[in-house]
Amino acid sequence: MQLSFSWFYWSFRSLIKVILRNITKLCELQRICYYTLSGARRSLQIEYSLQHSKQQYIKNVIKYMDKLSNRRKLRENITEALQYSLILVLDCKEINPRIHTQFVKSFSRCVEHIWGYKQLIEEITVLAKIPYDAENKEHESKLLDLWHLLRPDTPLRSRISKQWQEIGFQGIDPKTDFRGMGILGLENLLFFVREYNNQAIYVLQRSLHPTQGYAFAILGINITNMALNLLIDGSAKTHFYNISRRMPNIDIFHRFYCYLFLEFDKFWIISKPVNIMDFVSIRQNFENVIRKSLKDENCIFTINNIETI
Repeated sequence: MQLSFSWFYWSFRSLIKVILRNITKLCELQRICYYTLSGARRSLQIEYSLQHSKQQYIKNVIKYMDKLSNRRKLRENITEALQYSLILVLDCKEINPRIHTQFVKSFSRCVEHIWGYKQLIEEITVLAKIPYDAENKEHESKLLDLWHLLRPDTPLRSRISKQWQEIGFQGIDPKTDFRGMGILGLENLLFFVREYNNQAIYVLQRSLHPTQGYAFAILGINITNMALNLLIDGSAKTHFYNISRRMPNIDIFHRFYCYLFLEFDKFWIISKPVNIMDFVSIRQNFENVIRKSLKDENCIFTINNIETI
């Protein structure tokens, strides 16, 4: 029954829009902003409506905002960008902003969500492509901070050392492990151990279990890959749109990563692995669970009831 209704709606979507506009005297964008709850549900519907519009003015809005986000200038010019997109939409849809003040506010928030998310993908992807550089003092400083935060009572005897394996790196030099996710892998790990130090140290201790343990740092880099993929393919939009009052930013991405790290640790223990060889299957099962959760438009992941940012 639901499948038949969906087919009917999308087959006659244009006609239904015309009928609803004549009845309500509101365009589709207005109806969404007025009658749909804020957050992912509203922003996703606005996004779909804009992307599937046949009007050239609306297509121009999308092209303009995409151009800004791809150049990573949207955060610098968000006020100008919002004004430009609003003027085009108000003019195209013949909406009086003095009468429909709530539409202006709601639509603007959706625009911030939609193109803030696009720009976040650009920013995060750039970080993932920056290789770890042992000659870069900032990179080295962050790596040493990671050690001191996880092993505060244990001095690192040498920059090249087997001690790195104590926090889950594969060899004697961690730089080789960051090849897959670049400096983003280090940024994520460092954010986790700084912002949630007690939890991170606790998880590190659990990872050292003789039979059910795993490589802490390597897992962290693997979780970075998972978080990035969920961001790029759009699966994470529900969480990001629900938790962001304004434009999604890198801090929210870091906290999303932290949530995945902590939840994977719990999932790993519950799964009762025989040994590390079970990692691939358990990781895939975990990702399936996360993706299923993200399909819920009300999805929002929090750590210890962290307030909306």
